[in-house]
Amino acid sequence: MEPHFIKGGKYEKWNPLFETMATFAFTPKLVTTKGSHIRDGVDLKRTMMTVILALIPCLIFGIYNTGHWEMAVSETNRNLPYFDAMGAKFLTGLGIVMPVVIVSYGVGLGIEFLFGMIRGHSLHEGFLVSGMLIPLTMPADVPLWMVGLATAFAVIIGKEIFGGTGMNVVNIALTARAFLFFAYPTSMSGDKVWMSGLGDKMAANPESVDGFSGATALGDLASFMSDKATVAGEVVQSNVAVQSFSSEYTAWESFAGMIPGSIGETSTMACLLGALVLVLTGVGSLRIILSFFAGGFIMGLLLNAIGGNPYLDLPAYYHLIIGGFAFGAIFMATDPVTASQTANGKIIYGFLGGFLAIMIRVLNPAYPEGVFLAILFMNIMAPIIDHYIVQGNINRRLKRLKTT
Repeated sequence: MEPHFIKGGKYEKWNPLFETMATFAFTPKLVTTKGSHIRDGVDLKRTMMTVILALIPCLIFGIYNTGHWEMAVSETNRNLPYFDAMGAKFLTGLGIVMPVVIVSYGVGLGIEFLFGMIRGHSLHEGFLVSGMLIPLTMPADVPLWMVGLATAFAVIIGKEIFGGTGMNVVNIALTARAFLFFAYPTSMSGDKVWMSGLGDKMAANPESVDGFSGATALGDLASFMSDKATVAGEVVQSNVAVQSFSSEYTAWESFAGMIPGSIGETSTMACLLGALVLVLTGVGSLRIILSFFAGGFIMGLLLNAIGGNPYLDLPAYYHLIIGGFAFGAIFMATDPVTASQTANGKIIYGFLGGFLAIMIRVLNPAYPEGVFLAILFMNIMAPIIDHYIVQGNINRRLKRLKTT
């Protein structure tokens, strides 16, 4: 088929599409003929597929967790045993999650193909990962048209106008999340969007879901902050609220992910399995991951030292296992395009990212999921961090030269 798609062939204009599919399925036939080159069997497509493999635990768990809360809503039973009817829950979740994934890939790849044909290059492989990350950061009840709109915005405004894969300034998936968060806040926050079907159930019969909260753990924690002291001072009230929260969302349930939240972000355990794949294959930066967790934990300890309300008094380790903190640290902050490139820069970048994520989450409850805002901010700061790290190395070497 190839002769028909090369220059001068009958379908020459479709060469970007053919080349994309051919190199995705087969090893390119290009060989080294002269000069010194790095010889490696790993190209961008294989790197992206490694990240996809790392995301599979989050995807599978997200599908099951979505199915569980869908069935819990339909039965109006928040305490529905988590591991009952596992097959039915997985199939239920599959029917909810897969349309979101299909829309994300359909819209994103369609735009990528369009730009590829206009510019005359093959499909940029970077969207293989972004197309999966976008659905995993979305609430289960997000309308599909919003997913398509956010994906189009992220690909066009976040990447293509800068030149495509490898040229984007900020993380593509987080750009989509931020677009929806600020453009359609009622569909990305509140009590109705985190469990599929809860909004319809409440609209049809509000009394039927009385006491059935659809908020995330972070949303419930923010509501605990507004509770009035009934016995003693604020410290006692805060301790009571923290105990109430920790009994509602135990450390194990929060770590395992058996709580409401975005499709793929609730399970820290699944995220850590993905981190193991990324680190062992060398695709993800261990420096960024560890420093991100360290920054978040230290910020949590500082807030504990201040105290005064449930958010400040929440044990520091809890901040690392609720919300999208682990997902952001492992799959978003480590984006090789938008993260710092220098060794010391990665440590600074990750530490400040985790530190700011908890700061935004706690000090401004209007943005309880401060992780995506913190990472987007650090994406912008990454080149500055690298500049000063490199400049510092240059200055030290010049100083050594002068002394010798």
